[in-house]
Amino acid sequence: MRSPVRAWTKALAAAVTAATLSAPLLAGPAYAAPPGSTGSPGEDGTWTVEPVGGGHRVTLHLNKPLPVRDAVPELAADGRSLGPAEESPDGMTLTLVTPDPAVATASSVDVAWNGEAPEAVAAAAGKTAPAPADPPGKPGKPDPAPVDPAAPGPHAVTHDEYDLGDTAITLEGLGGRQAEIRAKVYLPEGARGRRPLVVFLHGRHSACYNPTAWTTSNTQWPCPAGQQPIASYQGYDGPADVLASHGYVVVSVSANGVNAADNPYSEDRGALARGEVVMRHLDLLADADRGVGDAKLVSLFKGRLDMSDVGLMGHSRGGEGVVKAALMNAGRAKPYGIRAVLPLAPTDFARASLPGTPMAVILPYCDGDVSNQQGQHFYDDSRYAEDDDPAFRSSLMVMGADHNFFNTEWTPGVAHAPASDDWSNRNDPVCGGTAPSRLTAAEQYAVGTAYIAGFFRLVQGGEQGLLPLFDGSGGTTASAGRAVVHAVAQAPAAERLDVASFTSLAPSTRVSGSAAAVVCAGMLDRSPQSGLPSCASTLTTAQAPSWTPATYANNVASTPVLRFSWSDPTGTVTVPLAKRDQNVSRYDALTFRTARDETATGDVDLAVEIVDKHGASHTVKASEVGDALTAFPGTASPLPKTWLRTVRVPMSSLTGVKPQQISEIRISGASQKGAVYLADVAFTTDAVGEARTGRLPQVSVEGATVDEGDGPGTATMTVRLSDRSATPVMVQIQTIATGAAPLIASAAQEVVIPARSLQATFQVPVNGDTAPASAPQSYQVVASAPVNATIGNGFARLVVTDDDAV
Repeated sequence: MRSPVRAWTKALAAAVTAATLSAPLLAGPAYAAPPGSTGSPGEDGTWTVEPVGGGHRVTLHLNKPLPVRDAVPELAADGRSLGPAEESPDGMTLTLVTPDPAVATASSVDVAWNGEAPEAVAAAAGKTAPAPADPPGKPGKPDPAPVDPAAPGPHAVTHDEYDLGDTAITLEGLGGRQAEIRAKVYLPEGARGRRPLVVFLHGRHSACYNPTAWTTSNTQWPCPAGQQPIASYQGYDGPADVLASHGYVVVSVSANGVNAADNPYSEDRGALARGEVVMRHLDLLADADRGVGDAKLVSLFKGRLDMSDVGLMGHSRGGEGVVKAALMNAGRAKPYGIRAVLPLAPTDFARASLPGTPMAVILPYCDGDVSNQQGQHFYDDSRYAEDDDPAFRSSLMVMGADHNFFNTEWTPGVAHAPASDDWSNRNDPVCGGTAPSRLTAAEQYAVGTAYIAGFFRLVQGGEQGLLPLFDGSGGTTASAGRAVVHAVAQAPAAERLDVASFTSLAPSTRVSGSAAAVVCAGMLDRSPQSGLPSCASTLTTAQAPSWTPATYANNVASTPVLRFSWSDPTGTVTVPLAKRDQNVSRYDALTFRTARDETATGDVDLAVEIVDKHGASHTVKASEVGDALTAFPGTASPLPKTWLRTVRVPMSSLTGVKPQQISEIRISGASQKGAVYLADVAFTTDAVGEARTGRLPQVSVEGATVDEGDGPGTATMTVRLSDRSATPVMVQIQTIATGAAPLIASAAQEVVIPARSLQATFQVPVNGDTAPASAPQSYQVVASAPVNATIGNGFARLVVTDDDAV
């Protein structure tokens, strides 16, 4: 099976219903509301609510500047998040428009993060709940990987820097504002020939600090008088030194100019601008390798760089930035050879998938900034985005790690500027500063060093002994210390046989006994247009990484999986193999992902039965080969997480069946009752595969300007491909009202570009009237989660001009 997404995307087009722009909990009819509260004081500041067409504009004037976080600030009314807010350039005002009529009588408006208001978090923190019991049986201790990823290599390392100034680059992604070109360089001494290159990009931290007053600022670039830039780019010496000692050239670049301007001055919170920064550095490095350009760069790099062998690591918003850079690179006529991408604790505001490039996403379990771990979408959205994807991908959950401590310049006690632990609840029994399971800053930095260096050494260096750290087989390494790291992985398409993705339920799949099975997607009924029920029905958006709503794709359905429950062990899901697929002897393991349903209690276990065509079978319990159904720890949102882990049954362990004649896979309840999520059943071979830059066409959405008309209507917009595709291209479109625009009921919609076509059109509802307006209506139109294509220009504007004379 090579196109598991196509079946469920057809369901999207078949069941389109209205959806609101934010959570359905807050949805309400459009009507002329009475004036709302004015000048009401609150804990975070003074707030106002004003009626606008179809809803209300909520404004919060803050008592003090927002903390500089990688997450997007939200506004909450009476403890319920209304969604992402627009931030003023000085960081002192947040604004949004909402269709919720209840905000007119709200008693409080406060800042919220990742779908949760502070009051809700505080209330949950006071509650305790027993953790669900572990499944019966315990797997053995996993074997260490045969290669230690953090062990130094044979080369001494030279550190250097280049600096072209604070205003060396003008960024389209920041509306023409300027930023610096500055980087720290790590060079392997004595390494001959052109070397593989790895570029690091830090995330969103304050740009400047006052060394006398010990304060930070993030609203002006270059830094104001008396302040100095915070050297976030210098915080990754650990992994950079390891890589350089093994012969890689590492360049860690600065992005303070982006940090100081991304929230108020960009369409996408700085993703495009960060991608531009990375690409500009690659261009400068390529020139310097040829002996062209700045004298300092030429002295460092002439004849030393292999631009066909490039890796990218991005931390936090930098993670989204390096994905954007990889996509920008793929759209070039002569792209660089980007072979590996590692988003570290990343944001993913617009769900731009990255098929065709080996990837490892690192998620810290105790992330207090991007606490909804939205970067999981990079893994989930890329899995089946290309029928013949040649790349390996992995996602890793690092227990006990926070967001900041992968960077020494973001770590108190070692940073040269003010820094903090982003996990704020110091008394939390799982992630608090004194919790036994919480890693120290030094321990966390060691884990980051091991897995960052290990991934590039695996993919770019071909060191296959590192694969057990990333392929879901449970490999460990001494350099990660006591840290527990859970890994899931998807092998290249040529190295796996997809038995059941469970993105849809094939007609041949049988559900029998005391079982119920339904494909679900997303959470909190945000995606009714998909025709699929929600998966996470009792969780907060910070507890379900696969289903957390994206800032710019709030209603787009995410990560369809099978929700399987049973009331006694007869409950079974049976998946037959087509006759042509029954010889699975060349594969290393049968794998799938699973997690406890959040409503499940007590012991939960699964039995996996592999049956050959003669009726012989081999059965193994999930608990015998791993801990995928052991509950993650925590008692209050954003913990515990529901995150699908790997069950891996080695082919070498099968007895009594013929691997050349496997006819079906049966997954049954092995506990008396239970409920789980299931995804990605496949036979796999352990392999990294390769990157194929520019293999897929890129899809872009084009802006439009229309007259409003005198009543309800539609605007026609276009999505366009960079090249024709032999197969249909599917892309999700979300429309978002901005500023004072009247709100329109606009569900996310799927647009299909037929095979061999270059474009398709779609309609966006428009509310016209006969009353003069002071300004045009404006909407963001965002393309995300494509299949058989990647994102080119994913952001556009629909401007609806007023046609009524003043």
